[in-house]
Amino acid sequence: MTAPMGCQLIGRWRIVEADIWDRDYLDLVEPAKMVIEAGGHGEIAFGAMQAGLDIEYARTLVFFTWEGFDEMDHVRGTGSAELQDDGTIEIEFAYHLGDEATLKAERVTSSTAC
Repeated sequence: MTAPMGCQLIGRWRIVEADIWDRDYLDLVEPAKMVIEAGGHGEIAFGAMQAGLDIEYARTLVFFTWEGFDEMDHVRGTGSAELQDDGTIEIEFAYHLGDEATLKAERVTSSTAC
């Protein structure tokens, strides 16, 4: 699915905060990030987890399913990201039958909205 005209979440986001993990864990392997692409896909990485995203778009909100690996274990789940008034996004992230977390991310400055 391609992103609708006016989607404000397309781009690269730096995950800076989580309600259940500290910053050291988020950046364990690489700087924690979320990438939202216009073609219906993206990626997310934090801690030892890396996953691909399948995305559905709205103007200031995306819904996604994800699948990848966490410490070599296959993992999957669902989530959403919503643009906040301060320009950050709030990510609701859920492992299938596991942890649920709220993450905060800031736009990487070299990344622009669509």
